[in-house]
Amino acid sequence: MTQRIIGRVKRVNGPVMEVMGITDAEMFELVRVGEEGLVGELIKLETDSAVIQVYEDPTGVAPHDPVYGMGMPLSVELGPGMVGTIYDGIQRPLEAIRAASGIYVRRGVTVPSLDREKKWHFVPSARPGDRLGGGMILGTVQETGNVLHKILVPPGAEGVLESIVAEGDYTVEEAIAVLRAADASTKDLFLMHRWPIRVQRPVRSRLALDIPLITGQRVIDTLFPVAKNRTIAIPGGFGTGKTMTQQAIAKWCDADLIVYIGCGERGNEITDVLTEFPKLVDPRTGRSLMERTILIANTSNMPVSAREASIYTGITMAEYFRDQGYDVAVMADSTSRWAEALRELSGRMEEMPAEEGFPAYLPTRIAEFYERAGSMETLGGNRGSVTVIGAVSPPGGDFSEPVTQHTKRFIRCFWALDRGLANARHYPAISWLDSYSEYLSDMVPWWEQHVGAEWTADRTEIMDLLHREVRLQQVVKLVGPDALPDTQRFILDVCGLFKNAFLQQNAYDRIDAFSVVQKQIRMLHIIASFWRRGYQVIKNDATLIELKKLKVYQDIMRMKFSIPNDDLSGFDKIEARLERAMDQLEALHARDEKQTSSVRS
Repeated sequence: MTQRIIGRVKRVNGPVMEVMGITDAEMFELVRVGEEGLVGELIKLETDSAVIQVYEDPTGVAPHDPVYGMGMPLSVELGPGMVGTIYDGIQRPLEAIRAASGIYVRRGVTVPSLDREKKWHFVPSARPGDRLGGGMILGTVQETGNVLHKILVPPGAEGVLESIVAEGDYTVEEAIAVLRAADASTKDLFLMHRWPIRVQRPVRSRLALDIPLITGQRVIDTLFPVAKNRTIAIPGGFGTGKTMTQQAIAKWCDADLIVYIGCGERGNEITDVLTEFPKLVDPRTGRSLMERTILIANTSNMPVSAREASIYTGITMAEYFRDQGYDVAVMADSTSRWAEALRELSGRMEEMPAEEGFPAYLPTRIAEFYERAGSMETLGGNRGSVTVIGAVSPPGGDFSEPVTQHTKRFIRCFWALDRGLANARHYPAISWLDSYSEYLSDMVPWWEQHVGAEWTADRTEIMDLLHREVRLQQVVKLVGPDALPDTQRFILDVCGLFKNAFLQQNAYDRIDAFSVVQKQIRMLHIIASFWRRGYQVIKNDATLIELKKLKVYQDIMRMKFSIPNDDLSGFDKIEARLERAMDQLEALHARDEKQTSSVRS
C-alpha cells in the first residue's frame, strides 16, 4: 500500500470535501485526510479537482489540509479471523478500536481488520506443480468449531504452484505459497487477501437453486417461502418488528453463515444484537451462534458516509464465504437508512434530486446491491449462495415511498409488516394479505418431497380462507357476527384458530421460538383437517358451539407449545382425537336426523 499526497482540501461540506490540485488519483481510491489521517474515498473526479467522502467525523478539517492517496480502492481484508468479529462500517474491529482508543472512537484510529499476531493452523491441500487459478483452494484453517475456512487463490491470480508451506501455524501476513505465472513472474500467497467492496467477486456462472431457506418461522416457511439464493424485503413502519424479525431469522435459519449489517439503526437495537448474539446457542450444532456470524455495527450516530459503505462491506464478506462453497444469509437492517445516507451525500454534492430528494441513481444502487445475491458456481468449482434479506423502513409505514417501491422492482419475496398485528402483540407481524413470495411454485417440489404431498393443498385452502375472512369481516362490521350462518361464522373461527395456533410465535418460549418443517406441516394439516371435517358436520346440523366445546379444539390451540421439535408423536394423538370427535358428532346428528324423520312420518 503506497501513500502519497494527491491534493489539498479546498472546501468542507460535512463528510463531503472538495479537493484541489489533483495530480495522480483514481476513482474510488482510498484516501487519508489531514494529519489525523481520516479515512475517505474518492467519489468524483474532474480534471484537476475531486470530491471525497470521509467515513469519520470531519470536525477540525480545514482548507489546505493534505489528502493522501493510498493507491488502492476501499477494500476489505478476507481471511481467517472474520467469523465472530464485530466490525464497523469500513471493517475496523470494534474490540481492537476500544483497545486502541478507549470507549470513544478516536478520529483517524487505524487498526488492522484481521489480527496480525494470531497464528492459524494451516493444512495444505494443493501440491507443488498444481496449476491453480483464482478461487481455487490452497488449504484449510479451522476458524471456529462451525466454520472450516478454505484459503483461496485471489481472483485474477493464476499459474503453477511453485511451493507451499508444510502443515503448521502461520499468521495472515506470512507467505504460505508461491505462484509462478506464465510470464515467469512469481506471486506470494497469504492466508488473507484484499478485495474492493464495490466490485462483485467473479464467478463461473449463476445456478438455479430451489432449496428453501428454513427460518423456523411458520408464517415465512409455510406461507411465503424463499430459496437460499434469493432476495427478500421486510418493509414496515417504526415499531412493527423489522429488527426483531431479522434477528429471529439470523438466530434460527439454516444458512451456514450469517452476516448481520446494522446500517444506521438505533444504538440500543445494535446493542441488543451485540450483547444477545454471543449468548445464543446454535440449535444445529449446540455451539455459540457467534461461531457462524459476522456483525457489522453502524449506528445512527456514526458518520453517515460509513453507513453507505457498510452495505458493500457486508455483501463482499458474504461473497467471499460463498466462494468457499457456503450458503450465506445477509441481514441488511435497514436499506432505508442506507438510502437516506445516499440522499444526504447527494445533497451535499449539489446533485439534482429526484423523488423525495433521493438521488436519481437510487434504483441503480438498490439493484446493484440485490443483484449480488444468488447461487453460483464459483471460480474454484464450488457451489455457494448468498441470500439477501433487506429491511425497509418507510416513513409512517407508507409503502408507496421511493425506497420501498424501487426495492419491490428487484426482489421477488415481500414480507410486509402490519402495524395492527404489532400493536396486538402478534409476532412475527407479517401480513398474510399484503405479503407474497414469487418463489412459491419453485418450492413446491422440495416441500412435497421432504415433508409431504398435502402441503400444497393445505396451504392453498388456508390462504383461501384467510381471504374469505376479510370479506366476512366487512359484513360483521355492518351487521354483527350473529347475522351470519354457522358455516360462515366457522370460517371466522378457523381463521382465528390458525392465526393464534399457527401464525403467532413466542420468541421467548423454548418450544415455540423455532419450528422444524415437519412440525409446521403437521400443524397446518391438523388445522386444515379441522376445517374440512368441521364444515361437513356443521352442514349436517352440528353447531359451532359444539365444535368449540370439543377437547381436541383446546389441544389444537396448545399444540405449538406442547409438542417439541424432537418428538412429533403428539400430533398422531391429536389427529386421532380429531377424527374420533368428528365421527362422534356426525353419528350423533345422523341419529338425531333419523329420529326427527321417524317422528315426522
